[in-house]
Amino acid sequence: MIGEFTLGELADELGPAVRVPLSEAAKKVAFTSVTTDSRKTHSGDLYISLKGERFNGDEFVDEAFTRGAAAAVTHVLGSENTETQQRRLVVDDTLTALATLARLNRQRCPATVIALTGSQGKTSVKEMIGSILKAKAQTLITAENLNNTIGVPLTLLRLEDTHQFAVIEMGANGAGEIAFSVAAARPDIVLITKASAAHIEGFGSLQGIVEAKGEIIDGLSASGVAVLNANDPNCSQWIKRAGARQVRLFSYGNKVPEADYRCSPTRLLAGGSVAFTLYTPQGEVDAEIQLLGSHNAENALSAAACALEAGASLDDVRIGLRQAAPVPGRLFPSIGRQGCRLLDDTYNANPDSFNAAIDVLMAAEGEKVMVAGEMRELGDETESSHRAVGEYAAKHGVPLLLGLGKDCAAMIDAYSKAGGEKGVLYSDRTALEADCVALASADTVFLVKGSRGATMETVVAALSSET
Repeated sequence: MIGEFTLGELADELGPAVRVPLSEAAKKVAFTSVTTDSRKTHSGDLYISLKGERFNGDEFVDEAFTRGAAAAVTHVLGSENTETQQRRLVVDDTLTALATLARLNRQRCPATVIALTGSQGKTSVKEMIGSILKAKAQTLITAENLNNTIGVPLTLLRLEDTHQFAVIEMGANGAGEIAFSVAAARPDIVLITKASAAHIEGFGSLQGIVEAKGEIIDGLSASGVAVLNANDPNCSQWIKRAGARQVRLFSYGNKVPEADYRCSPTRLLAGGSVAFTLYTPQGEVDAEIQLLGSHNAENALSAAACALEAGASLDDVRIGLRQAAPVPGRLFPSIGRQGCRLLDDTYNANPDSFNAAIDVLMAAEGEKVMVAGEMRELGDETESSHRAVGEYAAKHGVPLLLGLGKDCAAMIDAYSKAGGEKGVLYSDRTALEADCVALASADTVFLVKGSRGATMETVVAALSSET
């Protein structure tokens, strides 16, 4: 956080949402850090009690005060302890209070803020942008998966006045969530990587996803820049939504020659890295990334566009992309049992990301095995999406497809009907892991992929372990 805040400042911003007026003494209570976990409260912190389906932070306010909290933001007045009652800000919604405080901190920060969203590629692109900008100046990026309506405010509260850049990843499971996050972030530049059928249950349809991702554009100021994927069929909707704001288009594969940012076809180098030339309004630059797959070249193109719009140089782009490391769980390469090669893509899955991962698998040398878990949150498109992936795997020559879970039955069936060599459906995870271990050799390369809820990382663990 930047400097000191008082309970009174926060109360003034929240206005009618404050349910119990603060005393004059309480208004002056100051804090320089915030926590939402009573167990991690330090002396002088502001404790904000959040509520969810499985937790209620109001139950731990007294613990936070015991640990030294200066004040607390809660839904209820709480215990009969008069002294701590005087240091409680009672509000209708503590999450809104958290986001409000995050916005106030962001307003104190002179950093150029880049916010990004999309159905896939967000985390890899976030890491690439951060790698480029860190070569230029102090840069804050979203840590781990703190990209939801709680994680974004917590990230913004990490801003210091020494930061010159911030890269904020924004995810959502339903309409309105990105609007909530972007209102706190107030970005100077926004990016939408692409829209596809991911987490569709929360949005109702692909069009619902397109509209929800577009919420990030609404958070831009009149002078802000929207960086958009010209190859996405929905791009025209986002351009219209941007109105008079500046729009910069990127196009992987030069599918839209008039796009501002483009790149040449990729070249696979002897060491396994991918090389290409970027064409930008600032000039051309030869780039190289250590990440697998042509889809990561598209990610690199969008990252370069954002960084250059933020003031990076072409040399910053070249150095930053070269230094960007693979993200665990996202086509992360490693060596496993008996020297087999693992492509760990277990962080999440949707049809588009499955297809991209299949392309990477089929470009590898050796005996190829695709180990697929279920794709979740696809609603009415669950069966058709699994069938589409199975057909894609067959048509692109996957020789062995192992599927886990009832939804993968449609994938295996479509794979077999489309001419796939061998598809096996498992209902027992232990049996799948045992068969994978039996297949492992120095000539075998495994792609292991599924949605987060499919917990396919257990297969990776089995293939990684020698015990």
